[in-house]
Amino acid sequence: MTDMLSIDDAVTRLASSIQPIKDTETVSTAQASLRVLANDVIAPISLPPFTSSAMDGYAIKTSAHGGIGSSFRVVGTSFAGSPYQADGPTDQVAVRIFTGAVVPDWADAVVLQEDVARQAATITLKETPSPGDNIRLIGHDVKKGELLLGEGTKLGAFEVSWLAACGVASVTVVRQVRVAIFSTGDELQDPGQPLSEGQIYDSNRTALTELLKEKPVEIADLGRLPDDPVAIEEAIAETSDKVDLIVTSGGVSVGDADYLRPVIQKLGELTFWNVALKPGKPIAVGRIENALFLGLPGNPVSTIITYLLFVARAVDALSGVSALEPLTMPAILTNTLRHSRGRREYQRGILSRSGDVLCVRSTGDQSSNRLATLAGANCLIVVPESADSIEKGAVVDVLLLAREAHHVVNNSS
Repeated sequence: MTDMLSIDDAVTRLASSIQPIKDTETVSTAQASLRVLANDVIAPISLPPFTSSAMDGYAIKTSAHGGIGSSFRVVGTSFAGSPYQADGPTDQVAVRIFTGAVVPDWADAVVLQEDVARQAATITLKETPSPGDNIRLIGHDVKKGELLLGEGTKLGAFEVSWLAACGVASVTVVRQVRVAIFSTGDELQDPGQPLSEGQIYDSNRTALTELLKEKPVEIADLGRLPDDPVAIEEAIAETSDKVDLIVTSGGVSVGDADYLRPVIQKLGELTFWNVALKPGKPIAVGRIENALFLGLPGNPVSTIITYLLFVARAVDALSGVSALEPLTMPAILTNTLRHSRGRREYQRGILSRSGDVLCVRSTGDQSSNRLATLAGANCLIVVPESADSIEKGAVVDVLLLAREAHHVVNNSS
């Protein structure tokens, strides 16, 4: 257990130890954001459910025109939600139509309003239309009976809106992952309370709580525990049969006051605890009864980095979300990175655009206690374990931090 595992091996071993949760529940689509589908959702209707116009213009029958200069008599209007209903001859007639409105069944094209000249009830073509122009056929988005969203899909704003568009009012999802969190350390105090000499405020539980809000979880906050093996053992023993995952910060190294590893070994099984990672080498992974255990290092940045690399993946796996390799992008380094080979390092960085290339710089001193290096960061710079220091001008891989992953990279300094 003393040899350091590579990050890739640690991720693989963690994944192999997790069985997805089988319990499900039904929730309204409006409350389904962040939840994970427990089964496939089949489209109950076609979308659109009728042939509709993609633009404002005039619906016509293309076989009835002779090209540019042909004229049509406007016989009515089709509004979104209020279709044109009248019957009558279909040759050389047109229906004024708006985006999203039903196209009359005899029409096969919509001529853009800017492509006609209108005088009173007559339009004259300025362009030659073709069959299918500016028309959305039934099922253009999805056809009734097709797979809408698959089992294991994590629902976000886009997926939920698609469900709503198809009239899906409720879905069956995996129940929320039950996660217990606590910090250890006699030096910790809650924000708002006075500090005694040698104490610091506990930020790690706050960080974990905020990060977990982006996951389908139910959090049990056990607070701060002292550096006392009896108190730690009692807290874990009382919790392990009630949750799916226990996440702690602090107490997993090899110091005289680091009690978590021996407690885990006593109560359950310790899978691994030493990973070739910077920051965050001492991370304890194990199992107690049915609960997965992830003991994170106590330095604030180490806690956050190990959350991103291990805890987030563990929650996804428990929820049934398929594992995906993190998406990296290349960027040109604008300052030298100091590094000693042996451990893969994730340095906090600021990614920006310079002309048509992406550039990245570190946020300064990368000590694992400095939350300041994360406060202004929008990415992590990946420094391979085989690399020595990386010079300015080199191309490096970066990972966008979760809060930036849906943003366009701005042209910032």
